[in-house]
Amino acid sequence: MSPTFSSLSVRNYRIYATGAFISNVGTWMGRVAQDWLVLTELTNHSSTALGIVTGLQFLPFLLLAPWAGMIADRYPKRVILAITQSALAMSALVLGVLVLTGTAQLWMVYAIALFTGVATAVDNPARQTFVSEMVPRDRLANAVSLNSASFNAGRLIGPGAAGLTIAAFGTGWTLMLNTLTFVAVLIALASMVRTELRPAPMLNRRKGAIREGVTYVRSRPDIMLVMALVFVLGTFGMNFQITTALMATREFGKGPEEYGLLGSIMAIGSLTAALLSARRARPRLRILLVAFAGFTISSGLAALAPTYALFALALVPVGLSALTALTTANAMVQLSVDSAMRGRVMALYMAIFMGGTPLGAPVIGWIGDVWGPRWTIGIGTIAVGLVTVAVSGWLVRHENVQVTYESQRRPRLRIRTVPAPVSEPMPEAVR
Repeated sequence: MSPTFSSLSVRNYRIYATGAFISNVGTWMGRVAQDWLVLTELTNHSSTALGIVTGLQFLPFLLLAPWAGMIADRYPKRVILAITQSALAMSALVLGVLVLTGTAQLWMVYAIALFTGVATAVDNPARQTFVSEMVPRDRLANAVSLNSASFNAGRLIGPGAAGLTIAAFGTGWTLMLNTLTFVAVLIALASMVRTELRPAPMLNRRKGAIREGVTYVRSRPDIMLVMALVFVLGTFGMNFQITTALMATREFGKGPEEYGLLGSIMAIGSLTAALLSARRARPRLRILLVAFAGFTISSGLAALAPTYALFALALVPVGLSALTALTTANAMVQLSVDSAMRGRVMALYMAIFMGGTPLGAPVIGWIGDVWGPRWTIGIGTIAVGLVTVAVSGWLVRHENVQVTYESQRRPRLRIRTVPAPVSEPMPEAVR
């Protein structure tokens, strides 16, 4: 089997990946339908309302992260996922019924978004760390990348399918289709061979487990560095639910088909990045920094694109660089932590990454209303560019890291640790 898909040789992972892919397609259909509902059916293109919905979906990541991580470390992850996926299916069903019966109101969408966020906050650390129980350690980075590939393959299909479904049958039936796709994950979880799983050590019931996770992260400057980078990217750069909706509808005056197509076009770059990441034996810091630099350039071009076609084209490298950064950061953290701490650490990681969205999304929505759609992307370009320069400078000054650019033959950026008699080098896991 090709190294890119080596984790699919593991039976349990293959079963899980099949169900997850079907669910990912539905999830993206549901996201597009929800955003279209808020933006065009319940409001008059209010980016503020869309920002609030997005913020409410991600607020629980920030508030519940310590407890969600403890749950992932204390209980069987397969059972947790069965419960959370059932809850997510129920929230999609309720929203679909409300729309089909003509009773949906904006406050109801807010409430459902918050409930969805709670379920997702508990689901995410369990889902992230469940991968390590399905595949051996030497295939963990590959499996993490394939998970991202599955998510973005769903993103490639889902938004376009949602746009066509909304145009043909309406928002409500699109949401109902999302409900059905959650069944695929539940079937996959029930079909797995339990004896072939490699459960991580369970966390004993004791006081201080949450504090222990926070202390562990604080003692790891390499993990804190990665978290700082993804916080800025997640808070200011990854608000695509808002930015592409505003650019499609307000800047270029397009309908649901063109809006859905933008998500699929971006997924071309994201899926490519995930497959390239799956071929790498290990994640490296230089890849992460180059991805951040690439995001700064490509998102800047997207913000300045004069036409819909050029904007759509610019989204390909935006998706490529963003997903490269996220898969690299995720794998760096998972491979560098103790297995008994993985759930709590990944919960904090996801809280840092997604927890910034409740802060950033309403601000981005307000910027869209006051300054215009282009600035919703431009503010992320500026923020990510500044943090990339700041982190690179900090590494050069404090971690004995040398950054050089080689133009001979094949241009490449080299980031390496150089000897220093005073301070210790950065841990190998993040070089």
